[in-house]
Amino acid sequence: MRASRFFIATQKEAPAEAEIVSHKLMMRAGLIRRLAGGIYTWMPMGLRVLRKVETIVREEMNRAGAVELLMPAVQPFELWEESGRGPKYGPELLRFKDRHQRDFVIGPTHEEVITDVVRREVKSYKQLPRHFYQIQTKFRDEIRPRFGVMRGREFLMKDGYSFHSSYADLEREYRSLYETYTRIFTRLDLKFRAVAADTGSIGGTGSHEFHVLADSGEDAIAYCPDSDYAANVELAEALEPTGACAAATQPMQKIATPGKTKCEDIASLLSLPLQRIVKAIAVMRSEGGFALLLLRGDHDLNEVKAQKVIGEFRFAKDEEVEQALHCRPGYIGPVNQQAALFVDRSVAKMSDFVCGANEAGHHLTGVNWDRDLSMTTAVIADIRNVVAGDRSPDGKGCLELCRGIEVGHIFQLRTKYAEALKCQFIDEQGKEQVMEMGCYGIGVSRIVGAAIEQGNDDRGIVFPAAIAPFEVVIVPMGYNKIDAVRAAADKLLEDLQSRGIDAILDDRDERPGSMFADWELIGVPHRVVVGERGLKEGKLEYKGRLDSDVQMLPMADIADFMKLRIG
Repeated sequence: MRASRFFIATQKEAPAEAEIVSHKLMMRAGLIRRLAGGIYTWMPMGLRVLRKVETIVREEMNRAGAVELLMPAVQPFELWEESGRGPKYGPELLRFKDRHQRDFVIGPTHEEVITDVVRREVKSYKQLPRHFYQIQTKFRDEIRPRFGVMRGREFLMKDGYSFHSSYADLEREYRSLYETYTRIFTRLDLKFRAVAADTGSIGGTGSHEFHVLADSGEDAIAYCPDSDYAANVELAEALEPTGACAAATQPMQKIATPGKTKCEDIASLLSLPLQRIVKAIAVMRSEGGFALLLLRGDHDLNEVKAQKVIGEFRFAKDEEVEQALHCRPGYIGPVNQQAALFVDRSVAKMSDFVCGANEAGHHLTGVNWDRDLSMTTAVIADIRNVVAGDRSPDGKGCLELCRGIEVGHIFQLRTKYAEALKCQFIDEQGKEQVMEMGCYGIGVSRIVGAAIEQGNDDRGIVFPAAIAPFEVVIVPMGYNKIDAVRAAADKLLEDLQSRGIDAILDDRDERPGSMFADWELIGVPHRVVVGERGLKEGKLEYKGRLDSDVQMLPMADIADFMKLRIG
């Protein structure tokens, strides 16, 4: 490839709407261009990266025995009504009517479509298992698209679906896809972790997310450095504190705390650690009405866990708190309280703690279970986020936290969609059975953004060689002016390409500094400079994207050297 025949569209400045590193660098490097909010054109340079990611994903899916197909982006809404998901999915599902006033959607995912395909085509246990996948554009009408391709409305996704005659066989395929995804992200040369996850709106039972590790990641991951344990913070279990609850040593007293409504302020006022404070969070349950959730002052509520314990809920409004407790928020507590109590495990082991007195401007100190309030009717459960230093649920050490960008997710859907859409097969005894299903997604376009979030410096993108738009760039000094330089650069390009190396020759009439800056911004991992002075000595200048110094290498050896470096 020659730069003069390609299209390079680098920019010195990122547009104002670009917020995170990957968005800024993808715009500056000319990988993407914005068409509308959350909708981007993949420019030639970016498309090369996207296709390389896609190739690795496709190769590993084929190796795993999955069969590729391509489903329509436009889906009849009646399928979503049949599955029961249409009314629940919300405004992210883009609906429209055709000229005959029939309802359609632009697919954000394809569980309904693939289940419809299989229920029509597969009738017998002899035809199972089946695993189909596609790499296709999806659309989700995000209320606030941002961060470029990281949270866009239109995106490229690999979605796969497996169908089985038994749960045991689904588990086998799930393990196989876990290994397949591990190979994919290893080949992409990304630092990643597979974490146990909540199934969310997709549904089902077992679920793992694959996260690219990056400080800018939206998801918090809890992991144990001494074992293989890792989980999304939404799911990571906070174990019950060891030992029995300590005996009371203080009498309960009411103290004035005017204007102090935050746990941090109360701890400061009383010169106590935040761990001695109990906060009460008022919620309204869809079924059951008003309730209080009790957490330690230094802990945060985990809404996913809490929802599993108490059902659907929302946070109570100030007026609802005052009506139920006759007290302003900030001073509410569990003592002499008729509201349903849901107590975090850590709070259930506390003694001599501080909480709201249910009286404006006052708190209680020296509060103890059994003596001052009963635990008999309270529900004790894990409803908080884990923190660094918590014991690992696998018992093999303590947890640490890091940030991650979700780029893959696998689910054991079980029979959720198969039952709703009557996807059945005839078993060996001639009886109709509902198929077991698995679902396996990878954000192909999101991987590009995640790779940049993980790999960048003050000069631009640092792509892994496996997905860089080009593996090597040849930069000749005076290509259009010096015959010897032009001949050597052309010969090197031919030698690299003959060895299967994806190289580009920058034959543009640009200053050397400008060419160097462009290719560092774009993130090509290897650079070879062809200069007149070096040619006189039979040498070329090599520099890796992250190298601090250049190397002068014999011209006759450079192609073999590059083949070894790239592997």
